[in-house]
Amino acid sequence: MSSKRRGFWISTPRTKTYPRGPWFWISAWWPVAVGIAVITAESTPAFGSDRTSHPLRWLVQLFFGQLSDPTWDLLHHLLRKSGHFLGYGALGLLWLRAWRMTLPDARFLSQAALALLGTALVASWDEWHQTFLPNRTGSPYDVLLDCCGAAAMIGMAWLYLRSIRHAQPAC
Repeated sequence: MSSKRRGFWISTPRTKTYPRGPWFWISAWWPVAVGIAVITAESTPAFGSDRTSHPLRWLVQLFFGQLSDPTWDLLHHLLRKSGHFLGYGALGLLWLRAWRMTLPDARFLSQAALALLGTALVASWDEWHQTFLPNRTGSPYDVLLDCCGAAAMIGMAWLYLRSIRHAQPAC
């Protein structure tokens, strides 16, 4: 009887398993914790639009010259929303990395869904928290923007992983 018939190949795991001691869990999840800590710090009154306008305007005008008030107001709004999109996109990638390390045998779609769920929970908490601050407002549209940023970055990660998988020579 061949080893295939006895179930030898069926019982072999798809990926090699490694011991999962404390350092494994720390290496998998500390970037997510740092990302959440950064977002928590940015969710304070110190980072309200009334506080970021002057320093950002100074920096932009240093490189691009004087801007009218209406032009600056629009640009400041776009810069802040771009920060949401990119910041939560990066957080989505950190969640994805952690889930891929934690659940290496899971399908990418499951890992991506968990990463998006984690990002959505943090974004919802952040916007809810901002409703209690005097110079901040919470908006469900910002949660949607944050989740779109995470989905876009996770989608780019999927494209990248797919491209390197197809680029590998067949053995």
